[in-house]
Amino acid sequence: MVNKSRAEPPPAVPDSDYPSTAYAWYVTVILALAYVVSFIDRQLLALLVEPVKETMELSDTQMSLLLGLAFGIFYTFMSVPIGRLADRHNRRNIIAAGIALWCIMTAACGLARNYAQLFIARVLVGVGEATLTPCAFSMISDYFPKQTRGKAISFFTLGISVGAGLAMVLGGLVVHWVLNAPKFSVPGIGELHSWQTVFLVVGLPGVLLSIVMLATVREPSRKELLATPGAGAAGEPLSIRFVIQYLMARRRTYGLLFFGMSVSPIIGYAFFSWLPTMFVRVHGWTIRDIGVAYGIILLTCGPLGVFLGGWLADHLFKRGHKDGHLRATVIAVLINVPTAVLVPLMPNGQLALFWLALMSLSGAMLTATGISSLMMLVPNQMRGQISALYQLITNLMGLLIGPVAVGVLTDYLFGDELKVNYSISLVAGCFGTIAAIMLALNLRSYRRTMEDLDRETG
Repeated sequence: MVNKSRAEPPPAVPDSDYPSTAYAWYVTVILALAYVVSFIDRQLLALLVEPVKETMELSDTQMSLLLGLAFGIFYTFMSVPIGRLADRHNRRNIIAAGIALWCIMTAACGLARNYAQLFIARVLVGVGEATLTPCAFSMISDYFPKQTRGKAISFFTLGISVGAGLAMVLGGLVVHWVLNAPKFSVPGIGELHSWQTVFLVVGLPGVLLSIVMLATVREPSRKELLATPGAGAAGEPLSIRFVIQYLMARRRTYGLLFFGMSVSPIIGYAFFSWLPTMFVRVHGWTIRDIGVAYGIILLTCGPLGVFLGGWLADHLFKRGHKDGHLRATVIAVLINVPTAVLVPLMPNGQLALFWLALMSLSGAMLTATGISSLMMLVPNQMRGQISALYQLITNLMGLLIGPVAVGVLTDYLFGDELKVNYSISLVAGCFGTIAAIMLALNLRSYRRTMEDLDRETG
C-alpha cells in the first residue's frame, strides 16, 4: 500500500507558471476540434446502417458489432499503453500521429469490399482515436490551474456533442447527396457504392488538423507532481507498480467513479448508433430529416450542457465543496437517465425530439463533469495512465454494451426490427439506474481522496 502519512506537501504551483490564458484556450480549442473530427469519423457509420446492411446483407447484430466492437475493442485497450506514453513522452506528437491514422482509416472504410475489410478499417480508426483523450486531458490540466480547469476540460468535451451533431447534420446531408449522385469510381479499385464515397469525402480532410497540431501547439511543462515516498524524484515517470498501488489504495473512489460514469457512454453510444435508424423504422422519417434534427439538438443542447456543467462544477468547488465536480455529475445523471428512457417510447417523432433535447443537455453535463471530477483527483505523473484506464472502462462498457445490447435485444428478445425503440429504452433504464446509484454512493469517498491529494501534491 502507498504510505501517505509521510508525504509532505510541496509548494503550490503559482498561476504565473502556467501559459498565457489566451494561448491555453487556443490549444484547448484545437484539441476540442480534434475531438469533433474524431466523433464525426466514428459516428458516420450510424447514418449508413441501412445501405451498408443492404450491400453486405448483414443483420442488426452484425451491424452493432461494426458500430461498437470493431471500433471499441482497440479504442479502449490501446488507450492504456498510450496513456503511459502520455505520462512519459511528448503528448502533442502522439495526438498528431493519431489524428493522421484515424482520418486515413476512415477513408479506408470507403474502400472496403467486404465485411472483414470494413471491420478491420473500423478497428484501426479506434487505434488512432485512442491517442486523443489521455494526452488531451493531461495537457489541458497542465495549461490551467485548478480554479478554472473544470471549464477548460468541459469545453474540450464539447467535441462529443458538436462532433456527433455535425456527423448527424453534415453527414445526413452528405449521405442524401451522395446516395442520389452518380456512382464514383476509384482507379485500380473500381466502382464504389454511394455509402463508400461518403467515407472518402469525410475522412481525408481531417489529416490537415494533424499538421496544425505540429505547427502551432507546444508541449506544456508538467505541474502538480506527486511528492510521496516511492513516487521518485519530482517529474520522474512513475513505475506501473506504483500506479497500481496508488489506485488500489483508493479503489473505492476510483472504482465507483469509473463504473458509475459508464452510464454516459452506454446511453450515448446506444442513441448515437441506433436513434437515426429508430426514427426511420418507427416514425417513418428519412435519414436526412432525423440527421438534421438530431444534429441541431446536439449542436445547441450539447454546448449549453457542457458550459452549464462546467460552471456548476467550478461554482460548487469554489464554494468549498471538495466534491463539487462529482456533485454536479450526480445532478446531471438524475436528469439524464429518466429522459433517455422516455425518448424512444414517445408516440411520435416530435415528442421524442422534445425529450431528446433535455436528454442531450443533461448528457453533455454528465460527460463534462464526470471527466473533470477525475482530473481533479489525479496527480500529474498519472494523468495519462489513469485517464486512459477511465476511458478503457467507460468506453468498453459503452461501446460494447450500448450498440450491441440494442441490436441483440431487437433480434433475439423482441424479434422485430420495428421494436428497436423498446430495446433502446430498456438499455438506458437498466444500466443508467445502476450507474446513478454508484455515483451517488461515491460522494463521501471522493471527498476524502481529494483531501489526501491536496496534502500530497503541489
